Amino acid sequence: MRHDIKNIKLAPQGKKRIEWADQDMPVLRVVREKFSKEKPFKGKKMAACLHVTAETANLMRALKAGGADAMLCASNPLSTQDDVAASLVKDYGIPVFAVCGESKAIYYKHLHAALKHKPAITMDDGADLISLLHSEYKSWAPKILGSMEETTTGVIRLRSLEKAGKLKVPVVAVNDAKTKNLFDNRYGTGQSTIDGIIRATDMLIAGKNIVVAGYGWCGKGFAMRARGMGAKVAVTEVDQIKALEAAMDGFDVMPMRQAAKIGDLFCTLTGDIHVVGKDHFKLMKDGAIVCNSGHFDVEIDIKSLERMAKKVTRNVRNFVDEYEMKSGKVIYLLGQGRLINLSAAEGHPASVMDMSFATQALAAEHVAKNYKKLENKVYGVPEKIEQWVAKSKLKSMGVVIDKLTAEQEKYLSSWEVGT
Repeated sequence: MRHDIKNIKLAPQGKKRIEWADQDMPVLRVVREKFSKEKPFKGKKMAACLHVTAETANLMRALKAGGADAMLCASNPLSTQDDVAASLVKDYGIPVFAVCGESKAIYYKHLHAALKHKPAITMDDGADLISLLHSEYKSWAPKILGSMEETTTGVIRLRSLEKAGKLKVPVVAVNDAKTKNLFDNRYGTGQSTIDGIIRATDMLIAGKNIVVAGYGWCGKGFAMRARGMGAKVAVTEVDQIKALEAAMDGFDVMPMRQAAKIGDLFCTLTGDIHVVGKDHFKLMKDGAIVCNSGHFDVEIDIKSLERMAKKVTRNVRNFVDEYEMKSGKVIYLLGQGRLINLSAAEGHPASVMDMSFATQALAAEHVAKNYKKLENKVYGVPEKIEQWVAKSKLKSMGVVIDKLTAEQEKYLSSWEVGT
């Protein structure tokens, strides 16, 4: 089976979507042109487990332009844009294994298809592909030159593997690149999470009490956007430094048990399990809305919510399930607890994914050229890649910055001059 998608006839609309995103991804276009000339992946198979969106499609185009025999599967059952998947297959000749709303069984069938492709380089968003490699495809691990990881949750899993001495392939933590997390996580997640919530609920953000669980870069971006639209924002945290930062950024900071009593909308962005759970549901007001913008659907304890409810009504509105408690109050869950910005909206804007995927592509090129020097560790993105992507993005935006003078460079590298 060369692909598994919903409907090949969706390709024309998907191509329009891909081309629309491409016009707002100038840095990745430069990378694609570079790859087309240099062919850094010639003769190499690549498997990517990423959200199947128009932006990802343009990353796959760049990899193919670089000579890769590349294929794509979904990193989330609800985030696939079926028309994009169809266009990748029909118009660009890239095999895709992804169907929006696919079952868990099909999801893992597609992961297996990716590893049966026998890739030399992999890309992951959440580390499901690498986890499967470590559990069921161990014999293939020595043949993988390296892998890229796109999201915080995946990096956490991979660092855990490394710490336990069980990581079998070199990994580049693309998520930790400044050209990724400072922009994609903050501005991309911030805007797209708001977008998903509004599309699902049509709620007015202004005046609402919004509870943000987690003040990492994603939480910062969402909190900033919610406040900018007039919400009263409270932040919950377990990290002392991040809590202090949230407080000094002007947000109310409190435990989730306290926030549960006042929140109109709760959004989890932590990468951890059961951040909102049974004890919190009991305290929530009638009509409270709960959603998640972390990678996996574990941040909200959905099983406890289901056990507590006397009645569950699916899709009272697209992407909204209603849980009626024994007390008579209702709690609304958005997007089945999955990534709200991708389940109910279109994910990050192309402009910010331009940097993330340019970094992703160049990190893969780095692995292809330097794999003999890499050990089975989690590596950061090389600084020269970071600087090139930032410089290229600024150029595409028409932004010019200062350069150090010879005198300034000498001063910064010396110790003699003081007061």
